[in-house]
Amino acid sequence: MPKISTVFFCQNCGAQSTKWIGKCQSCGEWNTYVEEIVNKKSKSEAVSGWIKNEKNEPHRLTEISVEEHQRINTNNTELNRVLGSGLVPGSVVLIGGEPGIGKSTLMLQIALNLKKYKILYVTGEESEQQIKMRAERIGITNPDCYILTETSTQAIFTNIKTLEPQVIIVDSIQTLQSELIESTPGSVSQVRQCAAELLKFAKQTATPIFLIGHITKDGALAGPKVLEHMVDTVLQFEGDQNHIYRILRTTKNRYGSTSELGIYEMRNTGLREVSNPSEILITHRTERLSGVAISATIEGIRPMLIETQALVSTTAYGMPQRSSTGFDLRRLGMLLAVLEKRCGFRLSTKDVFLNITGGIKVDDPAIDLGVVCAILSSNEDKPLEQKICFTAEVGLSGEIRPVNRIEQRISEAEKLGYEQICISKYNLKGLDIKKYKIEIIPVAKIEEVFTLLFQ
Repeated sequence: MPKISTVFFCQNCGAQSTKWIGKCQSCGEWNTYVEEIVNKKSKSEAVSGWIKNEKNEPHRLTEISVEEHQRINTNNTELNRVLGSGLVPGSVVLIGGEPGIGKSTLMLQIALNLKKYKILYVTGEESEQQIKMRAERIGITNPDCYILTETSTQAIFTNIKTLEPQVIIVDSIQTLQSELIESTPGSVSQVRQCAAELLKFAKQTATPIFLIGHITKDGALAGPKVLEHMVDTVLQFEGDQNHIYRILRTTKNRYGSTSELGIYEMRNTGLREVSNPSEILITHRTERLSGVAISATIEGIRPMLIETQALVSTTAYGMPQRSSTGFDLRRLGMLLAVLEKRCGFRLSTKDVFLNITGGIKVDDPAIDLGVVCAILSSNEDKPLEQKICFTAEVGLSGEIRPVNRIEQRISEAEKLGYEQICISKYNLKGLDIKKYKIEIIPVAKIEEVFTLLFQ
């Protein structure tokens, strides 16, 4: 009987140590090391399924032929946009999110909507009856969608060899277990081994695979960090369980942009694609309120209008509060300092609260002017015109700086019925104003904006 060898693994980053230590020297987390058995079975004992072990030889770069693989249309516009216009054959996509956010529902909808492909949905968390009940609730049928309740990777590859699916969905990677590793499912070594086997199969057979992953209490994907490096695409499914909207973000994509954004609405019948994000990011008001401004931003290739809400009030404590939701708090502090130093607005003794509606996080500096106008509107307690929007960056000297892709921002504002848009005058170079019906207001300093809006 072979001697059992054990190693301590960090459950947060995957670092290993020969002995238990309290603090991980790699990621700095405390009490994350767990002892795991690492001795592998012999190749004769393990069944590797369909994974081939072929010898590879080096080739000249000039001799390698590039084959253009046509992307698979998932019949889901938002997912196609986030993936980069479709699913690449042979790619491995990892999607993570909080429990109950809708990851399994989204993947089942994708499986049921792929009508022309044979789909294998592997689940280690739910029974076949539970999957059937969810499919009936979604209201979509697909005779080529097969359900497999299995956690052993060797058994999964045996079924794959018999079925020969064209797309595979695994729910979830933390529930799988390989016979090559003697440790419990969900451990660092098991997650890494199972992901490596699936990745090798995907590359050898050009079969795309979706992996659903759990997340930690900090919001990061559970398991070793190497898991995110192994896969081709990492998607983050975000949202508040108290709200009906879900946001699909890309944090890594080898075949497309990482700045794309997909928005869904959770309903009783599943997830509905939101083709016009402005319908959820702008509140339809019947009366004018102070502290509200509309900004034109761009996420990836998608222009959209968002609503910025600000509240400025006299502080009741010695230290004024600064709070921001969906916007960088340090950038908010910078904008308040610009208003204080360059423009003479006394905000150092006032509490400032900022909120981006819709539950999204915006990094685009083009909403700086909208944030400033919302703060000034709340400070003066004067509402802005409902048919005006803003798109410009604010510099440290109080100047209004230009932003990129100004034509798309103006066109989006015009399409949604806005009558005026405030931009930097430096964006006028090469811009044909006559082709737009919306009134374009160029400004150069914050003082000009204040005079325009409040005097």
